[in-house]
Amino acid sequence: MNKTYQKVLRYEPLIHILFWSIILIYPRMLSLTMGFEYKDSIWHDIAELIFNMTPAYILYLWFFKIKQKWYHFILLSLLVVFNIILYMYIDNFFHPENAFSLDKRTIIKSATRFISDGVFGLVFFALFSIKQLYKKQQEINEISGKEQKAQLRLLKGQINPHFLFNTLNTIYASALDKEEKTPELILKLADNFRYVLNEGQKNKVPLEKEVRHLKDYINLQQERLSNKVNVNWKESIDNYDQLIPPLLLISFVENAFKYSSMMTGINHNLNIKIRLLKNDFIFNCENPYLENTDKEIDSDWVESGIGIKNTKKRLELLFPKSHQLIIDHSNNKFKIDLHIKL
Repeated sequence: MNKTYQKVLRYEPLIHILFWSIILIYPRMLSLTMGFEYKDSIWHDIAELIFNMTPAYILYLWFFKIKQKWYHFILLSLLVVFNIILYMYIDNFFHPENAFSLDKRTIIKSATRFISDGVFGLVFFALFSIKQLYKKQQEINEISGKEQKAQLRLLKGQINPHFLFNTLNTIYASALDKEEKTPELILKLADNFRYVLNEGQKNKVPLEKEVRHLKDYINLQQERLSNKVNVNWKESIDNYDQLIPPLLLISFVENAFKYSSMMTGINHNLNIKIRLLKNDFIFNCENPYLENTDKEIDSDWVESGIGIKNTKKRLELLFPKSHQLIIDHSNNKFKIDLHIKL
């Protein structure tokens, strides 16, 4: 709930008490400052206060809330008139010298009461409007938050299947060749599954787990590509317990392997750097890239492009004003530079 709206609700009773207390003591304070004698008793002032409060709360607690106000306006008018007449009658008990009669004085006093009720009505309408404004903003924030969470779950759900599919293909290729390393790869794949299915469903995970997951994925791909790719991994992290959204970086690393695997020759450098210093997170990824190769991409890798698009959307939702993502593919290099203020 919006903090300001919470404060309005929490302190509203005190606001009401303070407001009516000021109305009650104002005539007496005015008489002291102006130097004239205030003749009415405290009981008279309390009775008058009650007649001020009655129409104000009829408006605040009932009339302002109803939708079809015109249908109830006549009833409201009757209640206000009745309140004024009753006040005039009760006021005679405190001022017996002023007998209740339909004269000029009574008309003026009634008009004054009517204006007074209108002023208090405006004050409470302002308070009601402020509450409604914060309430409406709270509802908008809640709807926006739910939509954002749903969109994040959808984007994350779209990342998981193609990532697992590509990893499974790595194991499949190894099994076809009947390599001895297949059981070890299966264990690594199991760890990847466990991370995606368990940690991947959380809002945030420790950076240490995300880094370990990336390293496991890199190991799987290196096993597949053998000596074709040379991964240079560098990390400088001052707090491995720093929380970060899971599966935020995997599509960038997957993209790097996608283009590196299409290169001819061996020992193509794939450079990955992760840095965290005082909540300042930086991720850099650089890999070889050939222009006009997207049409030749193996179907196993096509989904990584979707992965990057989804990651960009997630970054916009999670860090709308605290991240910078630069993607550059020129000079036969594909570079990712991501900067997040966590």
